[in-house]
Amino acid sequence: MVVHAMSPSVRLQEMIRVIRGARTQGEERGVIQRECAAIRAQFRQADNGTRSHNLAKLLYVHMLGYPAHFGQMECVRLIASPRYNEKRVGYLGAMMLLDEKQDASLLITNSIKNDLSHSSQYVQSLALCTLGCMGSAEMCRDLAPEIDRLLRASNSYIKKKVSSLCRHTHTQLSVWQLFPSWFGLIAGVLHGAVVLITELCERNPETLEQFRKAVPELVQIMKGLVMSGYSPEHNVAGISDPFLQVRILRLLRILGRNNETASDAVNDLLAQVATNTDSSKTAGSAVLYETVLTVMDIKSESGLRVLAVNILGRFLLNNDRNIRYISMTSLQKIVQTDHNAVQRHRGTIVDCLKDQDASVKRRALELSLALVSAVNIRSLMKELLLFLSSCPPELRAHTTSGIFNAAERYAPSQRWHIDTILHVLTTAGGDVRDETVPNLIQLITTATELHCYTVHKLYRALIADISVQSLVQVACWCIGEYGDLLLRGECEETEPVQVAEDDVLDALETVLQSHMSSPATRGFALTATMKLSTRITHNVDRIRSIVSIYGSCIDVELQQRAVEYNALFKKYDHMRYVIVYEKNGVTLKLQTDRQTDTGMTITLTATNSTDREITSLTLQAAVPKSVQLQMKAPSGDVIPAHGLGQVTQTVLLNNPNKVGLRSDTVQIDSFPSPAW
Repeated sequence: MVVHAMSPSVRLQEMIRVIRGARTQGEERGVIQRECAAIRAQFRQADNGTRSHNLAKLLYVHMLGYPAHFGQMECVRLIASPRYNEKRVGYLGAMMLLDEKQDASLLITNSIKNDLSHSSQYVQSLALCTLGCMGSAEMCRDLAPEIDRLLRASNSYIKKKVSSLCRHTHTQLSVWQLFPSWFGLIAGVLHGAVVLITELCERNPETLEQFRKAVPELVQIMKGLVMSGYSPEHNVAGISDPFLQVRILRLLRILGRNNETASDAVNDLLAQVATNTDSSKTAGSAVLYETVLTVMDIKSESGLRVLAVNILGRFLLNNDRNIRYISMTSLQKIVQTDHNAVQRHRGTIVDCLKDQDASVKRRALELSLALVSAVNIRSLMKELLLFLSSCPPELRAHTTSGIFNAAERYAPSQRWHIDTILHVLTTAGGDVRDETVPNLIQLITTATELHCYTVHKLYRALIADISVQSLVQVACWCIGEYGDLLLRGECEETEPVQVAEDDVLDALETVLQSHMSSPATRGFALTATMKLSTRITHNVDRIRSIVSIYGSCIDVELQQRAVEYNALFKKYDHMRYVIVYEKNGVTLKLQTDRQTDTGMTITLTATNSTDREITSLTLQAAVPKSVQLQMKAPSGDVIPAHGLGQVTQTVLLNNPNKVGLRSDTVQIDSFPSPAW
């Protein structure tokens, strides 16, 4: 450890340099302990001209969080000093190290009283600031005559300092309760009076009713400021005393909140300020911004609220990024209550998505998402999708989430909804929420008439890119569910993809073997492959081979799935349907549901791929006399066109002699084992 030697008379700047140069906390503690020991030793010595210097160093130590209570009495001694530089450091120490609960604070009351009568206004100012910071109600009561005398003097500098007394939690109410006449005296310093009233109203709501009586006077003062000519003493960039205007507007906002009478008295003034203040300068923008906040917070008229929104809209065009940022922050707060007014500035808000400042860009995104409605969903979503393609990585998750929520709420159609989500997955699939995949699967499931369109579109996406895991998972699930629609090669909603069974299996096997596929994605692909075994006719053995390979996979989840699927092949293969009739667009599938040695339950499923529905459907069966046949009632007599529905019928057979059966001109001799 490097030991830094410091002489007792080391300068404050040198001490700060050494402390900041400490490489460890332990080294810093050592430096501070040695310096504090030297300061203690010098405090015990007679006045050698370094007292204020040592207390200043101790205050810095206090700011770092180290104990500095042993300097309290030194503060008392320095405050009593006739030297201004020592008195200044002493008062600063008192404000930092003392409060009204400590006995040492009582010792400085007499010094403060003496300094309030000092010939220098700067010494008087030190005493007033300290009293406002740490004075108790008793101290204010004891020093009231001196404060009253200062208020009645003509020195505006001192009157401003008196207003600081209200800022201390314990003195603000005692001052007002003991000396209400002080308000009239402070009123001579208008800014200080407004600050004082504002503090009282914020900290003690009981005073609101009393100060609401001053609203007309405040309105007149504000009108005078707005309409007055050039005043060099208080003019800032052509705006007459913008600091006072902001303070008055803030006070009027507090007084008008939840009060009809006060709000009505302020409405005309706010309109006047909004229309007569130049927003081209920062000072004017500050006044207008405070005007907007006041309009939005009181019970203002609807036309005035529209005017306030328009002011914020003009702020969006300002070259100052800070003004653009606070404008969008304010619009975000009122977009729900004044939605139509904010909508008028949608174009400007969307343009802010291109802003170079990250904070402005984020606010523009949040506001744009809040503006989405059933009326503008198509146009605004185009802008949001365009933004998604180039937005910073840290905003992608928030953008995708907002787009999904808006699409779910305002989607004009299911196809548009599906297309939008697929676009997001293609653009930023790695940044979507975990629930996106199951939510999209649910959406696809309910959009029955779009199954063919969706499976064709997802198959194209899968062939093009398998790096986006969420998109690949949905594509695999869709192919597993609706692979028969894909293999049919017909689709009215989009140009169909002409694929063979091997093409589909090749795509799924590519996903299974890719190093980019996560374990979850491989699970989707393996399950889809297994499902296709019930939807294809010529490649069941290949599917069985693919599944068996993963029975020894190192991934436990994938291995378990493969083992279970292999068991289905071995134990329940007899339940797979074999197509027994397929002519003129009508397909009849036969599936064995339950089987005993001499009996079985069969389900017949009829589908229709033609352009017209088939009505008055009747399924008939004839069996040899040795076979007992019972046909249950069908699920209906109409088969919808385009494969959009089916009719099922259950048949019970009892065949004790196990004779062969025929259907149409085809003999059914492929019943699963034990075969007849």
